[in-house]
Amino acid sequence: MSGPLQGLKVIEFGGIGPGPFCAMMLADMGADVIRLDRKADKGRDRGDPAFLASGRRGVLHRGRRSVAVDLKSPPDRDKVLAMLDSADALIEGYRPGVMERLGLGPDVLLARNPRLVYGRMTGWGQEGPLAQAAGHDINYIALSGALATIGRKVGGPIAPAAMIGDLGGGGMMLAFGIMCAVFEARNSGHGQVVDAAVLDGAALLTAIVCELRAVGHWKDERESNLLDGGSHFYDTYECADGQWISLGALEPQFYALLLQKLAITDPEFQRQRDPSAWPSLKAKLAAIFSSQPSAHWCALLENTDVCFGPVLSTGEAARHPHNVARDTFFESQGVVQPSPAPRFSRTPATRPVPAPYIGEHDDQLL
Repeated sequence: MSGPLQGLKVIEFGGIGPGPFCAMMLADMGADVIRLDRKADKGRDRGDPAFLASGRRGVLHRGRRSVAVDLKSPPDRDKVLAMLDSADALIEGYRPGVMERLGLGPDVLLARNPRLVYGRMTGWGQEGPLAQAAGHDINYIALSGALATIGRKVGGPIAPAAMIGDLGGGGMMLAFGIMCAVFEARNSGHGQVVDAAVLDGAALLTAIVCELRAVGHWKDERESNLLDGGSHFYDTYECADGQWISLGALEPQFYALLLQKLAITDPEFQRQRDPSAWPSLKAKLAAIFSSQPSAHWCALLENTDVCFGPVLSTGEAARHPHNVARDTFFESQGVVQPSPAPRFSRTPATRPVPAPYIGEHDDQLL
């Protein structure tokens, strides 16, 4: 592996969701990430039906090595402690207090390795009334205020496939926090605990909504605002073939081009920023877009300043000419998956190696 994080050693305590995503991001950028899996599962391919989307075909587990350990076994725990003595950071996603009961809490590990960055990933955070409660992505983003903004006015909020909570608010924030703490530790010589909660990160992602509300441009009713599908010029539309397209013609010049491209002369469309006109204008645009298949609208509007894009599945996205030209996706073990991001001019990341079998690197690392 190469990349800007080459030389960084991270120990990942096996978990699901945001922790593995954080580890994937670090491994994608060249960090040496060693995942600690359960010894009871040694030798198994995560592609086995007993596991969720893993194994050689597992996207979230790509790019690192795996050892199988029993954290309740003193000999195995000693081996883990030895690995942590030379690590820059660790990632753990247990409920608060579990690592302490295993004898692997921050006080123990920082006493042995003062420069260690101790990354903790939970849903609710290390403390607070809900800290010990079970939860999932949908619950955390509900409490953060993010979920209430997603969906149509009629029908209720729509869960966004764990992307805003587990991955964006959780794993990505933990990766950012770990690298902040590693940077500081290299100056100070002292590590610290990074308390990353999906709830906190999802709340941070609502910053733009908080700003819009502060200046009087956000109503707490879905599909009533500029950026939540309320406006006719910032929404998705179904085409004659059942496919969907997206519009984002926010700025006046982009909106004017949209009207020109669609040959719209109806004077009502001049009321772009009048929310009372949006329902009527949206119905008119819906009628226009439903009259032709998506290919027609792509040929007319794509690669223009209308701010347009077809709504694609991940499989379709991988075949789009722009994504092909940029290698935005790649295929490994028969699985289409996103390439590492962002990109670096001098220390580019290489294509990640496939996910390991559980315990595949025991002989090498233990």
